[in-house]
Amino acid sequence: MSDMKMEDPVADGKLVELMYKVIDSKTKSVLTEVEYPIGYIHGLTEILAPQVTAEIEGKLPGDTIDVPIDCNTLFGPRDENLVITDHIDNVPEEYREVGTSILMENDSGKTKTFLVTRVDEKTVTIDGNNPLCGREVVFKLDIVTVRDPTDEEAEHGGPLGDEPDISEIVGKDQVVKPIS
Repeated sequence: MSDMKMEDPVADGKLVELMYKVIDSKTKSVLTEVEYPIGYIHGLTEILAPQVTAEIEGKLPGDTIDVPIDCNTLFGPRDENLVITDHIDNVPEEYREVGTSILMENDSGKTKTFLVTRVDEKTVTIDGNNPLCGREVVFKLDIVTVRDPTDEEAEHGGPLGDEPDISEIVGKDQVVKPIS
């Protein structure tokens, strides 16, 4: 049975490593892409949208799949109330750069990430909508590895060691490029 190991399909409990890009369906430009393979345990650690995870099921290492997603369905429609423009003097200097993410807290203690989307001589605009809001995108996934996890990986929910922390990929500013 060990000669079959190279062709394990993606299934619950398998450690999966993949690369992905998010491509705007209209402009064909790459909105986000990961620099290293991200790893997770299928059916255990959900790091991708459920409709993306469903498409990966049964695929083999080396497979590439495209999953079209309407981001209005995923993130809801754009909310223009989450777009705030303020005079530049009211904005701390470290937040005066397009692409900077700012964690804001409301009176009841709920937090939300805003992205600086525009800066000019007089104003700074921040947007609390997900950068993909209102867009139609294609998730292009390259399956790199599918294998049984070690006990440590199963406990950890993904690969150990040099891998980037999954939280870096889910909506932090170094990977999600702002949309101009």
